[in-house]
Amino acid sequence: MKSFLFLFCVFFTLQLGAQIVSPESDSVELQTEKPLVSINTDGVLKDFSASLYMRLGFLNHTEDGRNDNFTEFRNGYVALGLKGKLFDKVGFVFRQRFNKSSELQSLDVLDNSIELAYADLSLSPKLKMQLGKMYAYFGGYEYEFNPIDVLEYNDVSNNLLAYVTGVGLTYQLLPSHSFGFQVLNSRTMRYSDLYEGKVDSNVSEPRWPVAWVLNWRGKFLDGKFETIYSFSNFKIAKGHATTVALSLGNKFSSGKFSIMYDYNLSNEQLDTKGIVTSIMKGPFIAQDALYSEHWLRTEYKISPQFQGLLTLMMSDALGKNKITPDSGYDHLRTSYGVIPTLYYKPFKQVDVRFYVAYIGRFFQYSHYARNTLQLPNYSTHEIQLGFMAPLWIF
Repeated sequence: MKSFLFLFCVFFTLQLGAQIVSPESDSVELQTEKPLVSINTDGVLKDFSASLYMRLGFLNHTEDGRNDNFTEFRNGYVALGLKGKLFDKVGFVFRQRFNKSSELQSLDVLDNSIELAYADLSLSPKLKMQLGKMYAYFGGYEYEFNPIDVLEYNDVSNNLLAYVTGVGLTYQLLPSHSFGFQVLNSRTMRYSDLYEGKVDSNVSEPRWPVAWVLNWRGKFLDGKFETIYSFSNFKIAKGHATTVALSLGNKFSSGKFSIMYDYNLSNEQLDTKGIVTSIMKGPFIAQDALYSEHWLRTEYKISPQFQGLLTLMMSDALGKNKITPDSGYDHLRTSYGVIPTLYYKPFKQVDVRFYVAYIGRFFQYSHYARNTLQLPNYSTHEIQLGFMAPLWIF
């Protein structure tokens, strides 16, 4: 924390110019039209900006089937992001989240609250390289949103390791088509800290816990239809411990209306999401887990001040041979989600939004899970009155 504040002060005292930076393929968006503080001088560092991301909610939470009811204020997301360029060829992105665990990650050797810390190199007009701790190039529009804009994630995204260290390349093949490729660490913690004594004997420490991700972004129909697709392979450990995932994100926009649909499939030899493990209640992390989920979000701009949206989610969790040694992939749980939301934006110059939302989650277990594992169905219901603001400070 002290090092971050020192870095912030150093950049502030440089008194460098700030301009709008395009957020494409970058998780640190600038969503205000003008900075709160304007600093205009010439220097080596260009396009420097700092943004404060905030989401505060007043929650009334109830559960059917469980005794976990509460009413409270909650800081859903608070982070500070910095970005800039050196000589138009070298950029940097840094973002630290303040309401997240600050545990040092033994493999990344970075504080867990540091989500982004990477350099962005322009190798040519079409080719860029990213080096450092970055967001994986996963597909889907749920994943693409800034975290302050997502009140509740679907099961896979909620348990996804999104920020990892490595090297990435993006290539703009055509004005409407770009491709990305990454080679990453498959985790942020060492094997001994995550899995020692928690996995079966056929799983062990690999020489390199490597992951690679392929990504394609496309635009069609004059930009009305867009896609973000990805395929990834994460080698979590040596032995039976690889995750293969497919993400298909689709978006159609026309005038004031837009609709997004994501499909995610994750086949995990070692259960990195933890849902199947929690259901089976075994002594080790579960093996051969399969997650299949759908996510749909519609948005409609009612007026310059009001925007309505509806999010629908469904996720299936399956485990291989959990009922009998040869039963195949057994369905264990299906979860559903519905989130109607209304935004009110009182100011034109600053993207400050007030919102009211209902978050309904419904968890239905299979016959085997209910009767053998004694897991009853349950649902959660939450009303949120909140405030969110990605504030472009300078």
